[in-house]
Amino acid sequence: MSKLDAVRAMREARYAEAQTRAGAGRPAPRRAPGPASKPSTPPAPEPTASDEELCGHRNIGGRTCTRERGHAAKTHRYG
Repeated sequence: MSKLDAVRAMREARYAEAQTRAGAGRPAPRRAPGPASKPSTPPAPEPTASDEELCGHRNIGGRTCTRERGHAAKTHRYG
């Protein structure tokens, strides 16, 4: 068997193993039925006084700017 044949056989074996693992996955957890009138999303938290004074700009990672609202700085400070 050549080196390429060995690599191909190994790749096919890994693929077959991954397929059997995916097919034999764990069953989905059962959820208890809740009341029909209750909303599925929780209410948004009330903003505090300190939250209202912040800039609030968000970066791609979801972090929020901690400078004061309407700051004159050209950059935002995430931290």
